[in-house]
Amino acid sequence: MATIKGVSSFNPEQEAQALRKAMKGFGTDEDAIIDILTKLNVSQRQQVLITYKSTIGRDLIDDLKSELSGNFERVIIGMMTPTTMYDVHELRRAVKGAGTDEGCLIEILASRTNEEIRRINENYKLQYGCSLEDDIVSDTSSMFRRVLVSLAMGNRDEGTYVDDALAQQDAQCLYEAGEKKWGTDEVQFMSILCTRNRYHLLRVFDVYGGIANKDITDSIKSEMSGDLEDALLAVVKCMRNKPAYFAERLYKSMKGLGTDDNTLIRVMVSRSEIDMLDIRREFLTMYGKSLYSFIKGDCSGDYRKVLLKLCGGED
Repeated sequence: MATIKGVSSFNPEQEAQALRKAMKGFGTDEDAIIDILTKLNVSQRQQVLITYKSTIGRDLIDDLKSELSGNFERVIIGMMTPTTMYDVHELRRAVKGAGTDEGCLIEILASRTNEEIRRINENYKLQYGCSLEDDIVSDTSSMFRRVLVSLAMGNRDEGTYVDDALAQQDAQCLYEAGEKKWGTDEVQFMSILCTRNRYHLLRVFDVYGGIANKDITDSIKSEMSGDLEDALLAVVKCMRNKPAYFAERLYKSMKGLGTDDNTLIRVMVSRSEIDMLDIRREFLTMYGKSLYSFIKGDCSGDYRKVLLKLCGGED
């Protein structure tokens, strides 16, 4: 369930004029910008973007960028970006920024549907003139690279059929590829975890627990390390409970010293119209505190205000 739903009837011209007014003259009315943009959904914001240019003759994104700054600006520009393009920009930043943001690559590629991945690939190529796969290959290495390449294919079986005999076989295969042998056959883990459908994998995880006497995540933690471990764990977590996966991403972005703003912004912006209510529910269950209170304690100013609006409320 989403926290940002948009409004049933709205006048793009009115909203465009209100945004212009909020930025015109001396000082900026940040509260007005937050209120206008959080009441609209992403497709309504696109309409405002177009109307702004046709009625005012200025570029809304350029105006926002010149008036806002820091993390607050990043949230607002993120909200103004069409869903697929937002993922595309984040993936590009992850491979082309200073150093590689492996966490971002893993999060997006492990959690998006085949259709979403297909659109990401298409738009990435149009935007940057090279494929996402090429950029992943040139920026990562070894088995981690292979897992990302596989996920970036968007070729997972999305059916619901569970072949019980195959589930038994897969579970046994994972056991023999990891716990049972010296060294780990990582390819087996990759090919099963990155291609089978969700219902089938849930069955495999059940059977695996019985054979190995431990959860699949514990085996991955003891058998693998680093980025590869993170990637396979993300796949398992997304298969089991995607909102819980995002709740954990948010928790880790804020707990301890400092804030991982990249992750916090990306998850809040990208999930607000999909499953933010579910993420909030999981967050409360997992950590005994509301996501709202966490954001409130961790961020400040307009940045905090807009994130709390995306969060939608206190639990």
